[in-house]
Amino acid sequence: MSSVDIRHIVFDIGKVLIHYDPQIPYSRIIPDEAERHWFFANVCTHDWNIEQDRGRSWEEAETLLIRDHPEREEQIRAFRRHWHEMVPHAYTETVSLLESLIAEGRDVTMLTNFASDTFREAQKRFPFLTLPRGVTVSGDVGLIKPDVDIYRTHAQTFGLEPAATIFIDDSLANVEGARAAGWHAIHFTDARALSADLVAYGVQPLGDLDASGPTAATRV
Repeated sequence: MSSVDIRHIVFDIGKVLIHYDPQIPYSRIIPDEAERHWFFANVCTHDWNIEQDRGRSWEEAETLLIRDHPEREEQIRAFRRHWHEMVPHAYTETVSLLESLIAEGRDVTMLTNFASDTFREAQKRFPFLTLPRGVTVSGDVGLIKPDVDIYRTHAQTFGLEPAATIFIDDSLANVEGARAAGWHAIHFTDARALSADLVAYGVQPLGDLDASGPTAATRV
């Protein structure tokens, strides 16, 4: 792989740079584990939430669910109200890699499935999200990964050559979507594996993975 000329590095955000877990606030809101499992399987489902990532407003999203589950109104509204609890900290080692790549002069951008408003909130809480050259937010463009069109939109927006681009995502489906768009892609599991994968592509980040370094302050 080292013969590949990688000139563009694209990071996903959730579960790559920042932690995301809806169970955190809901373990308090719905203490009963079986009921909470039912709620996420039947009310605030993944498919419901992904439409906010596609651009649907929270007001519309809440209205649709409350119409069908009026007895769950407060629990439904709690999803947006307590969203900040779902993203409690950054992954300091991955952030360190991101910062090292930028410091080295690499072309780094981000491509994320994220609602528009919660992404802006995340940028305020995690300032390193403003460091890359730019970002494509699914909620802004009305497309979501792994739809190949969002990768093409990102490449066109930022002038990326697909064959010289590598994408990092925790979702295998999103990794395959990037490959379908002609990109190279890495399935993210942890920062150390990512560093090794980047080296295999001829990308050697500066520094080491010392979580006690400056990015440790990104935990909030």
